[in-house]
Parts: sequence; C-alpha cells; structure tokens
Amino acid sequence: AGELRKELTPAERKLWAYLRGDKLNGVNFRRQHAIGNFIPDFVSIKRRLIIELDGSQHLEQPEYDAERSKYFESLGHKVIRFWNNQVENDVNGVIRAIEIVLFDE
Repeated sequence: AGELRKELTPAERKLWAYLRGDKLNGVNFRRQHAIGNFIPDFVSIKRRLIIELDGSQHLEQPEYDAERSKYFESLGHKVIRFWNNQVENDVNGVIRAIEIVLFDE
C-alpha cells in the first residue's frame, strides 16, 4: 500500500486533490488503504465508501474487478467506479457523482 501511495496515476493524483484533507464536505478519505487482501484507490472508512479508478487494463480483467467489489460489499462498503478519462476530462462531474452517493441517499 505504501508503494502504491507513491505511484499515483495522473487521474488518481487529480482526484486526490479534491478528496484529501476532508475537502469533500468534511468526509475523510484515505488513498491506497488495505482492506483484507485488496487495496482500493480511495476509501472513506467512516462512510463505508470505496472509489475505484479504472484505466484501460480494467477492460481485460472484469472478473477480478467484480471479485474485488463483491468482497468490499460483503464487508458493508459501497463501491463506485470511474474511468480515468472521466476524472481527467470531467472531474467536477465525478465529484458531483460522489457527493450524490454520500449525501443524497
């Protein structure tokens, strides 16, 4: 997890700028925080929300991603996924989608 925190993708770096330091309406997120045998991109422990960013490699591993999501959900987490290009091209839309999950339920 520590190594992954040092090696953020450009999309992860961009989204982290919006999530870090409780910037998203006071919700605390951690990046690359181990949960069991998996390390999600971002997690709010208190709100039980996991955010995963997917690049093109995820087109070739849908079963693995589904297994990860199922595991996180079995522990009571909600998992939302975005493509890297969504973050790169419309970070405000991604933030709004996260806010909807966090605050409009």
